Amino acid sequence: MFSVVRGYNILIIVIAQYLSSIYILAHNRPLRQVIFDLNLFMLVLASSATIAGGYIINNFYDSEKDLINRPIKSKLDRLVNQNTKLSFYFVLNFIAVILASYVSFRAVIFFSIYIFGIWFYSHKLKKLPFVGNLTSAILTITPFFAVFIYYKNFETVIFVHATFLFLIISMRELTKDLENLKGDLALNYHTIPVEYGENVSKVMLTVLSFLTLIPTILLLFKFEIGHMYIFFYLSIFLLMIFLLLLWKSKTKTHYLILHNILKFIIVFGVFCILLIDVDKVLNRLF
Repeated sequence: MFSVVRGYNILIIVIAQYLSSIYILAHNRPLRQVIFDLNLFMLVLASSATIAGGYIINNFYDSEKDLINRPIKSKLDRLVNQNTKLSFYFVLNFIAVILASYVSFRAVIFFSIYIFGIWFYSHKLKKLPFVGNLTSAILTITPFFAVFIYYKNFETVIFVHATFLFLIISMRELTKDLENLKGDLALNYHTIPVEYGENVSKVMLTVLSFLTLIPTILLLFKFEIGHMYIFFYLSIFLLMIFLLLLWKSKTKTHYLILHNILKFIIVFGVFCILLIDVDKVLNRLF
């Protein structure tokens, strides 16, 4: 079940929500006040339960495709039968709504829409080109949007950070489509690589890579981001490597390497949020 709900991904999201709250969304508030904010804790738990449920329903609809694209993981996931998965899916969504109700009725509405959006994406939108990719990227950043709404911080730098993350996630989703091309073709998924071919997908990834430079340059030269500049310079370097490898990639293994480069940028970026204010970290530690 841990494999089905991808517990490691949820842990990263929890860390990301807390670090973004401390150093970006509520940076003017005392550290202790943010860490021990019970409303924030409930929002993070509700997000985790919703995302776990999302992975389950996605696994349910993609079970046949995963047998082709991820045979080893699929065999592990099948140790849990489908009825158990669905039961756990409904339990997690119910828990998410209950947790959200502690914060406010608006939080309940927000997570109810989020739960429906994940189901509708898994059931219908995932098989559509462009719409599926866009929806997936939006759903991925939605947990951060919940915290953003809670703190009501509308500083420009937050939108620039969000744009960078959205573009990287969009690239990751399109790269995953290239990686899963064989299974998508077999089961008639109308993804961008299936409908328009690998070369068009590579052109789109190239365009997205250059678009990612816009928020990167803004964050480096217009906003105060402390020592996090190290991460953004590294991101530029990794995206250059990504583009060089992209146009030489032909096999599933090649696309898996590209996928892992983008995943590394996302995960490493989470922990590099600490670099925005190193003094706050050191003061807390010592």
